[in-house]
Amino acid sequence: MLNLQTAFCFLKRKAIFIACIFILLSCNHSATTHSSLPRIAIAGLGIESSTFSPALTNEEAFHPKYGAQVFTSYPFLAVNSPLRQRALWIPTLSGKSLPGGAVTREAYESLVNKILDSLKKNAPYDGLFLDIHGAMSVVGLDDPEGDFITRIRKVIGTKTIISTSMDLHGNVSERLAAHTDLITCYRMAPHEDAMETKERSVRQLVERIESGKGKPTYKAWIPVPILLPGEKTSTRIEPAQTLYKAVAPAASQPGVVDAAIWVGYAWADEPRNHAVVMVTGDEKITVKNTAEQLARNFWNARSGFSFVAPTGTLKECLDKALASDKHPFFISDSGDNPTAGGAGDVTWTLREILARSEFKRSNSPSLVYASIPGPELVEQAVKAGIGGKVDGFAGAAVDARYAPPIRLAGTVTAIEHGDKNAETEVVIKMGSVSVIVTKKRKPYHKEADFTRLKLEPRKTDIVVVKIGYLEPELYNMRADWLLALTPGGVDQDLERLPYKRIKRPIFPLDKEMPDPDLSARFISPSDSLNNGADPKGH
Repeated sequence: MLNLQTAFCFLKRKAIFIACIFILLSCNHSATTHSSLPRIAIAGLGIESSTFSPALTNEEAFHPKYGAQVFTSYPFLAVNSPLRQRALWIPTLSGKSLPGGAVTREAYESLVNKILDSLKKNAPYDGLFLDIHGAMSVVGLDDPEGDFITRIRKVIGTKTIISTSMDLHGNVSERLAAHTDLITCYRMAPHEDAMETKERSVRQLVERIESGKGKPTYKAWIPVPILLPGEKTSTRIEPAQTLYKAVAPAASQPGVVDAAIWVGYAWADEPRNHAVVMVTGDEKITVKNTAEQLARNFWNARSGFSFVAPTGTLKECLDKALASDKHPFFISDSGDNPTAGGAGDVTWTLREILARSEFKRSNSPSLVYASIPGPELVEQAVKAGIGGKVDGFAGAAVDARYAPPIRLAGTVTAIEHGDKNAETEVVIKMGSVSVIVTKKRKPYHKEADFTRLKLEPRKTDIVVVKIGYLEPELYNMRADWLLALTPGGVDQDLERLPYKRIKRPIFPLDKEMPDPDLSARFISPSDSLNNGADPKGH
């Protein structure tokens, strides 16, 4: 019996020993596999901010995500996605704000320092995915994205490959071009390819690390002296449609990693605000020729750009909409477009609408106005409840240059809480006009934005939205559409804006300017720079 017990104990100890060895080997294998994956950080700050708007943007507006929350912004990096499995991802902070006014220096420094602190804590890195817009303005600072990437380089060094994804309405300064290695931007406006572009940026980064090819050998950067609003460069129409259709074939050539055209951002007054073409790759001649061809195409097409929709004064647009039998008839209140950087609270257009006799009676042509911020009026409406009466003021708390706060006296027809941007929304009806009043500004670009407020845009005669070109859902819903040339921080008439610092000459402000030098400028590779050094083309 004793021998049996001894044998059992021996076998038990041996089984435990074998199990421990197995676990140890498994851990070592897992550690080896884990450590063989590239370490890639994720960071991003995005906003389009007008220096011609009196509005200021604070840190809260960026709705920053930290750590694992960052992954929710990128479906292609979901837990079980193929790209997620190909690297060890280190997310830091990702923040995106609605377009607006210039960012306060305090907000910028706080967000940037949080990213830098996280990068310091988790270094080193093989790569960094940098997700930016490219049109951020910061009080007292030129070229914020250039400053941002330079400070990132001081933390992560020059060997790490940075892949930058941008909006085509962003700006690419020479400093930004120097400190990034892979760079791309959207190829569609409206930006239906936004997520596709971000995924392309990440995929290129992973592939260059995995293949051992590393940073592209050549980066060709060409500033193009053109400054146009997005409403004149939509890829729905010519010549932008053809111009941008050439980008994907250009980027797929042997020896080219990516090709991109930036229209630039028209409502900020900095030297970097102009169009840019950039091509990256390993074959110098192909990179050079491709960049120069795209730049020439853009310059040669400059006089052909026109508004994406017929335009007119607000009076002309309302007159045509009232006379039309096409419904819903959309009108863009373009000068105060919050999706382009407008304050979103200019009351001028709404004042003109409410002054017209055609909308005074409840059985007059129906009109929905989206929208105007008025937190005190929203509070009053919530207390009054649906069906209750309100009488108060909204708008012009930020931008009162064109009209003062507007008095709205009517019936509350809807109340909704919980929107990410507006927080609380109410609808106030006066005559045949339904005005959406929000606690905080919000652009309305989806059908659900209206239907959740018990509004039926498809059955409404006229829908006026603070927007420029219509986003896809509204565009597909429209029976007709006019773009009203209204005043505001993103005025479509660029010649009315007080530019002082952009580089001149520039088209269309200087229509008779001579042809510019559109030869490729090769930007020094980032690992040839001293950390934080100013770039020098060669």
